[in-house]
Amino acid sequence: MKINIFKIKYHFLVPSLILLLLPQLLLGDGTKWIAVGSLQSWYSSAGSEIEVGRTHLVSDQQDGLRWPAEYKYQDTEAAKALWIGATNYNDLRAGKTLNYKVVHVGPRVLDEETEFMPQEFKLIGRFDHPRVFVDGLPAGRLDFMDFVDEVDENLPSDRMIYNVVNTGMGVTMIRKIYGYSQVNNNNYFIYDYTFKNTGIIDKKGTVNKQTLTGVVFFFQYRYAPTREGGPYGFNWLPQSTSWGHSTMNDVIYELEGKPFRTEFTWLGLHSKAGYDNIGGPNVGSAAIAADGHLGAAQIVGNITLHADVDALDKSDDPSQPSTTKALGSDDPISYNNDQFNEGKMAAEYAAMTAGRPAESQAQLVGNQFADLYGNTSGGFSQTEGFGPYTLTPGDSIHIVIAEGVAGINRKLVYEIGANWLNGQGPFVLPDGNTTNDKDQYKDAWVFTGKDSLFQTFQRAQKVFENNFKLPMAPPPPDQFDINSGGNRIELKWSSNAESWSNFKGYRIYRAIHVPDTTYEMIFETTKENLVHKFDDTQLQRGFDYYYYIVSFDDGTQNDVYPGVPLESSKFYTMTNDPAFLKRPPGETLADIRVVPNPYNIKARELQFGYSAPDRIMFLDIPGECTIKIYTERGDLIKTIEHTDGSGDEAWNSVTEYRQVVVSGIYIAVFITPDGKQAIRKFVIIR
Repeated sequence: MKINIFKIKYHFLVPSLILLLLPQLLLGDGTKWIAVGSLQSWYSSAGSEIEVGRTHLVSDQQDGLRWPAEYKYQDTEAAKALWIGATNYNDLRAGKTLNYKVVHVGPRVLDEETEFMPQEFKLIGRFDHPRVFVDGLPAGRLDFMDFVDEVDENLPSDRMIYNVVNTGMGVTMIRKIYGYSQVNNNNYFIYDYTFKNTGIIDKKGTVNKQTLTGVVFFFQYRYAPTREGGPYGFNWLPQSTSWGHSTMNDVIYELEGKPFRTEFTWLGLHSKAGYDNIGGPNVGSAAIAADGHLGAAQIVGNITLHADVDALDKSDDPSQPSTTKALGSDDPISYNNDQFNEGKMAAEYAAMTAGRPAESQAQLVGNQFADLYGNTSGGFSQTEGFGPYTLTPGDSIHIVIAEGVAGINRKLVYEIGANWLNGQGPFVLPDGNTTNDKDQYKDAWVFTGKDSLFQTFQRAQKVFENNFKLPMAPPPPDQFDINSGGNRIELKWSSNAESWSNFKGYRIYRAIHVPDTTYEMIFETTKENLVHKFDDTQLQRGFDYYYYIVSFDDGTQNDVYPGVPLESSKFYTMTNDPAFLKRPPGETLADIRVVPNPYNIKARELQFGYSAPDRIMFLDIPGECTIKIYTERGDLIKTIEHTDGSGDEAWNSVTEYRQVVVSGIYIAVFITPDGKQAIRKFVIIR
């Protein structure tokens, strides 16, 4: 059954946010996220994701293919492109036959008026994301990422983007992007492309009917693992890592004697690092202290699952893609692409048909510095050229590609990195042997991600061969409520998942301080003793707590780890806003306290965790009051309206202008609605 969802999601935009969104509104490019699994990414209505194409801000150059997505700055994508080329094309608009015709979207150009013209662009979900509330306010992670246009209960995946684009060459692209949240298959997307010779060349529907010859479909992938360590993250790696300057691109065509057409990428050595930067270990920066943790341990890549032999033979052609030569990401042909510039299109078509080189870029670089290879400041991008094909009017070509990211888990990211930073061997290698070489140890663990990525692609191949279907976990509760209290945080959830045939129970997970950290399971209930409410009492006052709830099955559906229950995705119910203990309001103004007082930045044990190192709490205050904070000389620096009825209010030591206050004596004035006042002095030592 399919249900159209007609709903408006209202967002109150402050003027500065409107200005940030304005470039995208002017360009008219539509974007949507698939954000329900551990790999999350955005997609463009134009059919490919250009450089800084979502926000059009340079600071988002690494934007997309986030894995593991629950943590900050895990983006591994810098730009993509899709070019379609043909030979001897009779161009109505040019008024002549062109030796080479190429239409483009990306890596930097976007023309949705005459070149890649979107017709349909929608996100379909097997179900909509749950409603998640913290203290009565919407607080779900997916509230601003997962805008489902249509629900289809029979969808084989959790999410699918359906995208139809006409092009200036008369080839219409139908792109289906499948995203999964099932734990064994949540780190890849499957892209199902159909390219059809419709002859439609403009938004008016003009048809230029002709047989297309030498047709090539050319994909570019500018990978850059990963944002976390670069200038748009915590900035401990050399700056040019952020645009893939030290990216290593490898290609294989077979695995264990069978076709396995895979391109994969990792962060290579950079000449300006001054140390072995494989895996991107955190050596510290102005934004973060050195702890060694690996900020670029991801291996990212793609695999061809199917490519037609030709328009009539729909069997898979193992010789496709026919071109896999790495392309300089800043080469002249990556700029100012023009579907009427004959000289430039000839150069583009030559790159699109460059073939399979004897050695990949990674093999040519070897153990040297990747940023010094090729005399280019931009590094290299992976490419795939499919074809050449001949398409008579009405003919089509079917291509299926999976794209994924894999690597060592977050616990090992910190453990391996800390061991490397401390440098005290012997170090245990993945195969159980030991070494005293800390770089060998670190790198060996990072490169286990290659095998993990290959396993990922083998699972994607299996899902594709099964018509995109796989065993599913029960759906999550469709409503999750978290309410702060005086001595507990109360959690409630709905019962819709219990109609699932293999449903077993629910689990609740909790994190402290920040949402992008490790969660621990704190509660489980099963069918034998099922409840829909849990009071979390193992809490400390003044700290922030984040939650998610999952449904799980009886383990009979898990085809990878038999007997292990499948859980619904954490991202469906993960909270973005914190809950915390709220004591009742004070009985009198004399009860008001400031904690800690004095505040001393060096006394971490008396403060409220690394998520709120500057937090000061006003306790036992009236349920409604205005709090005005002054300097010792009487300058008003902050006004807080306390209206939630509790006896607690937090202040993170920042002024109205978002400046952290300096050392000194401060005065807090508490004013009740009936005009009564109380004054408290407190000291800040920084």
